[in-house]
Amino acid sequence: MFSEFHQPRFSETDALGHINNTVVPIWFEAARVPVFQIFNPEQDLSNWNLIIAKVEVNFLAQMGYQDRVEIRSHISKIGNSSFNVLQEVWQNQQRVAWGECVMVKFDYRANRASPISDFERNQLSAHQTDKSQLLA
Repeated sequence: MFSEFHQPRFSETDALGHINNTVVPIWFEAARVPVFQIFNPEQDLSNWNLIIAKVEVNFLAQMGYQDRVEIRSHISKIGNSSFNVLQEVWQNQQRVAWGECVMVKFDYRANRASPISDFERNQLSAHQTDKSQLLA
């Protein structure tokens, strides 16, 4: 599991003072940087090799401005050229949102998916979690 903490910003709130629903996907993307580094350690955009095929976000409770959040990122599935990143938002010891995205290793020159290498698979596997147990 990868974990990072984030202090919500005032600009991330809505008119009711809650964290806006559009913010969580942005937090999730920022928390995927360690996953990106498995595939592209230098984060060189001219050699980028990942795309997102699907994004899902589920809201479980309201999030507030003043208390920091923890974003937990897990690998929930690894295929031949794709993998799933399951992410959670925790605030005040409560899971308040979770989501999952499907990422594909992609060769932009050939314009097609490419296989995940053994090295990349091993790195992802170190962070793999059973989704059914995590969300129970």
